[in-house]
Amino acid sequence: MRDLFEQIQPLGTADPTGAARRAMRTPLRRRFYERAGVESTGNTFRVTVDDRPIRTPAGNPLAAPASALAEALAQEWAGQGQFVDPAKMPLTRLANIIIDGVSRAVPEVAGEVERYLASDLLFYRADSPQALAERQGAAWDPVLNWADKSFGARFVLRRGLTHVPQPPEALAAVRAAIPGDPWRLGAVHSIVTLTGSALIAIAVAEGAMPPAQAWSAANVDEDWNMEKWGNDALALERNAARYAEMEAAACVLRAVAPPRSS
Repeated sequence: MRDLFEQIQPLGTADPTGAARRAMRTPLRRRFYERAGVESTGNTFRVTVDDRPIRTPAGNPLAAPASALAEALAQEWAGQGQFVDPAKMPLTRLANIIIDGVSRAVPEVAGEVERYLASDLLFYRADSPQALAERQGAAWDPVLNWADKSFGARFVLRRGLTHVPQPPEALAAVRAAIPGDPWRLGAVHSIVTLTGSALIAIAVAEGAMPPAQAWSAANVDEDWNMEKWGNDALALERNAARYAEMEAAACVLRAVAPPRSS
């Protein structure tokens, strides 16, 4: 089972769909099991096929810290057809990355999220046309307002792509919201690389923004271009694969959400 996902990079720092594309170039393996399930082992929940544990590419058990997440992983395995297609298993791919990579490099992954935050997508608005800039504002300003209200973080915006330094106190305030546990951090990192925005990823993690809204906000520019120049079949296919990655990350965040304080 490990060889099915061996093409995946541990931290997913490249294009989030790169692993899926590599998997597509690899001949698919016939399904070799009848059923998938979950086995409780103390504080973790191990995913099994035919009562045998599934292993990650690094040889670790495919196990989750929450039963709901383990059940979702098992459903992904149970949903495979005649062949096991890693390209259609975004949740398993993300779990492998978290177990094999993020869990061993939490400070480094958190540092990547911080670097995105310092030059976040939401800070840079279109010079023209004005209609695009207005659409960006409608999608992005609510996230910035939420960051201000929740963390007291006020950021500087700029027309164009020239780098604009951000107030250190604003960066520090939001930085404190970057998750420290590998599972939530891995999910946030995935959303960051998919959207180009640490603020959007943290808003999703905090439950302030549903995934569909976050995806729409992150793709304002791309949607604008498609409206102007027409849809491209390959681009739509790529977007669908990337949104599946987004949903997988959101699934992790929901399953391992910290308890709300009363």
